[in-house]
Amino acid sequence: MRAIETEVKFRIRDVMNLERNLQHAGFERQTPRTFERNVLYDTPDRRLRNERQILRIRQYGDKWVLTHKALPVQGDTGPYKQRVETETTVGDGDMVAKIFASLGFMPAFTYEKWRTEWSDATGHCVLDETPIGLYAELEGPEDWIDRTAAALGVHRSEFMNLSYGRLFELWKQETESAANDLTFEAIGEGNTSWVPSAIEQNALR
Repeated sequence: MRAIETEVKFRIRDVMNLERNLQHAGFERQTPRTFERNVLYDTPDRRLRNERQILRIRQYGDKWVLTHKALPVQGDTGPYKQRVETETTVGDGDMVAKIFASLGFMPAFTYEKWRTEWSDATGHCVLDETPIGLYAELEGPEDWIDRTAAALGVHRSEFMNLSYGRLFELWKQETESAANDLTFEAIGEGNTSWVPSAIEQNALR
């Protein structure tokens, strides 16, 4: 599947309240709380990162997904994060990783979360429990994102278009952590109250 992905993140302050609001807004839960592990691959000189591309193998429960993302011609628009996303399921992510290695692509960054997926007839809302906090993502058309956020009680000033990799970098800067990956083993599970000051000030996009 190849498409333009349009999404925003926002900080979850009350999970139970957000899930109630999702139900009231007509959403249905598509997947229960499921562990997700993502590994980004790159060349030793970080060519993909420098070109703002992502090559990722994701394990979500017992499903493997291979994804490539790149910037669209116009780049991000306002508070929305937009990427050209090409994605497909694969039978064995470990075997794909071996193929990547033979082509010169090695693991560059790993991030983990517990994800719950909700959807309505138009778009998706995912709830992510990460080692550095609780976040939600709204993915769909821009006008749908605005309407849905309002229905959920989320103001546009709370929108973020930062990746989890960028959030991790901000967390490291503020905490002076030596962790190299956004994993529960590297960080632990006691950081869910962290909110980066730069995001609170809406200073970084």
